[in-house]
Amino acid sequence: MKFLSVRDLKTKSSQVWKELPDQKDMVITSNGRPIAILSSITENNLEQVLSAFRQARAMEALTSIQYESVRKGTDKITMDEIDDEIKSVRSKRDGLVKSQNGDGKVKSSRCKARKS
Repeated sequence: MKFLSVRDLKTKSSQVWKELPDQKDMVITSNGRPIAILSSITENNLEQVLSAFRQARAMEALTSIQYESVRKGTDKITMDEIDDEIKSVRSKRDGLVKSQNGDGKVKSSRCKARKS
């Protein structure tokens, strides 16, 4: 995979566009650090390529969340504990909404509590 600085991308853009179909992907760097991926696409594969990028980004986010969960120890929380915490938060939130409105009616849809 070819690495290309932002400066080279600016000054040699016509050369980059010629090489990209053969290279398939190029990593764009700024001060030696990767900041973007330039990927060759066509009208025919645009949706598939976008879908693949989005899927990869989602998987990376999930992996990061799982890592943080293990690091913090929250991966050991049981479903019963999670359900209890959700009920507790909803109960407190519902009580706050009722006490703020006085009449128990929700005045803003953003404050409306979801029913489980």
